[in-house]
Amino acid sequence: MDRKIEKKKGLKTKHIIWIVGGLLMTFILYKAISTAGTKTLRVDREKITINAVQEGQFNDYIRLNGQVEPISTIYLDAEEGGRVKERLIEEGAMVKAGDVILKLENRTLYQVIMSSESDLAQKENMLRQTRINFENQMIETSRKLLSTHFEIQKKKRNYEQQQALYADKLIAAELYLQAKEDYEYAQQEQEINQLKARNDSIIMVSEMSQLTDDLAKMRQTLLLVYERLENLNVKAPVDGQLGMLDAEIGQSIGQGARIGQINVLTNYKVQAMIDEHYIDRVRHGLSGTLSRQEKTWELTVKKVYPEVRQGQFRIDMVFANEMPENIRTGQTYYINLELGQPQDALMIARGTFFQSTGGQWIYVLDPTGSYATKRNIRIGRQNPQYYEVLEGLNPGEQVITSGYESFGDNDKLVIN
Repeated sequence: MDRKIEKKKGLKTKHIIWIVGGLLMTFILYKAISTAGTKTLRVDREKITINAVQEGQFNDYIRLNGQVEPISTIYLDAEEGGRVKERLIEEGAMVKAGDVILKLENRTLYQVIMSSESDLAQKENMLRQTRINFENQMIETSRKLLSTHFEIQKKKRNYEQQQALYADKLIAAELYLQAKEDYEYAQQEQEINQLKARNDSIIMVSEMSQLTDDLAKMRQTLLLVYERLENLNVKAPVDGQLGMLDAEIGQSIGQGARIGQINVLTNYKVQAMIDEHYIDRVRHGLSGTLSRQEKTWELTVKKVYPEVRQGQFRIDMVFANEMPENIRTGQTYYINLELGQPQDALMIARGTFFQSTGGQWIYVLDPTGSYATKRNIRIGRQNPQYYEVLEGLNPGEQVITSGYESFGDNDKLVIN
C-alpha cells in the first residue's frame, strides 16, 4: 500500500546559504551606493592630532601681549620760538616741576618788549601831562569864577543904589536900566562859566579815565610780553622722567613745536593691541591678570581706543591694586583678559584646522577610529585653549584638530 510522503518543514541548509548570500549582496550594494561620489584619502595617524569633544567650564578670556608704559606722558611744546642757547638737562634724567630744561633766545621778542616799554612810557607821559593840564584848567576856571563872583557883587550894589535913586526920582531911567542890565549880564555870565567848568571837568575826567584804562591795558600787555620772555625758559610742568628731548644747542625751534616729553612714573599702565573681532566685547572695567615673579597681578581696562588700524585696536590697562616691583617702561607681559564669566559648555581643543574651515566643519572619527568624515558644526566663543561648540558634536566624540592643508577636498579620511 502506497504511503504519502510529507515534505519536511523549516529552513534547510540551502535556504540559509541563500539568505546569507542575499544579505551579503545587499550590504555590498549599500556600501557601494553610500560611498559613491565620496572622495577618500589615506592619512597616517602619527601625522594628525586627535582630540576628544569634552564638557567642562569654559573660561571666556583672550591672551594679549602687553607693553608697560608710564601712566601718563606730558609733551613739551615750545610756547615761544627761538634758538637753543643752553641745554641744562639730558634725556633720562629725573626732573621736578619747574626745572628749566632748555633756554632759548629770541631777538625779535626782545625788540617787541622794547617797543612795548616805549609805548607804555609814552602813554604814562601823556596821562601825566593830561592831569597837569586838567589841574591848570581847574585853577584857571576857579579864578574866573571867583572874578565873576566879585564882579556880580559890585554890579549888584550899583544896581541896588541906582534902583533906590530911581525910586526917589533922583536919576534918569536910563542909568537905572543900564545898572540893571549890567547886573543881569554878570549873573548869566556866571552861570555860563559854571556850566563850562562842569563840562570841562566831565570831559577831562573821562579823558583821564580812558587814558588810565589804556595804560592798564598796556601794562597788562607788557606783562604778557614778559611772560613770553619767561617762556624762553622751557620748564618741566610735572615731576617725572625726561623721556625725549629733540633740541640741540644752536637749533632754531618754531613756536608750538614738540621738543620732548616727560614720563610720569607715579604709576604705570599696560598697553595691548587686540584683534578687531573683539571690539564689541572689550569695554571699560574688564578684568585681566598677568603673572610675574611667581605671582599673579590684577589689571583693569581703563580706556578702549575706538580707532581700528591694520585690523587691531588698542586698550590701556592699569593695576587694580599693587604692581610688580622693579617694573620698567617697555617691559612686555602676557595678559589674560576676561571677557565674561565662566560657563559650562561643550569644547574642543584649539587647532590649526580652524584656519582651513573657519570653524564651519570638522573631521569626526567613527567609533572604531579607523576613518573620519566631514561634519558641519557651529563654533561660538574661543579662548587660547578651547573652542566652544554650539552645534554638530557630542561629548566624547573624537575629532581631528590639526591642519587640513594636505587633505584637499576629500570627504573621508582613512586612518592607518
